[in-house]
Amino acid sequence: MISIRTPLFAAALMAGLTGLTGLALAQNTPAPTESPRVGHMENMRAHQAKRHTQHLTELKSKLSLQASQEPAWNTFSQSMQPPAPMALPSRAAWGPMTTPERLDQMQAMKTERDARMQQRADAIRTFYLTLSADQKQVFDETTARMVRSSDRHARQHLGDHGRH
Repeated sequence: MISIRTPLFAAALMAGLTGLTGLALAQNTPAPTESPRVGHMENMRAHQAKRHTQHLTELKSKLSLQASQEPAWNTFSQSMQPPAPMALPSRAAWGPMTTPERLDQMQAMKTERDARMQQRADAIRTFYLTLSADQKQVFDETTARMVRSSDRHARQHLGDHGRH
């Protein structure tokens, strides 16, 4: 069975391809708690924000945008900023729920993720239409390379579950 983490990680990487999130993500990160896992997750988010900004800068440089494309780039990069992490119900909140209620909650969270993914896809398509043929080729090659890299990274950290 293919792990759902790999496609989600690839989608997160695509989202990380664009947008200036370094400061925005740091401002939206909840205050640390005493859990070592929370501190580790915050460090990971900070590292991802740094890489996100770096990838965005590199992509913009590779595309050699014309002055007339700057407004489209700005709209694109703003719309691609990752949202704050989803607030998940606590274990205490899940406990008293019936199975159908838990399923409804999970479906609502999936619907929210799907809506965010659709917004990102729309933003990518809109920006892509402003690119020249050469720029489209650079964009395609760069994003394909990043997805392959994220897939390798996910398999390295999550294991190679379901790969045959």
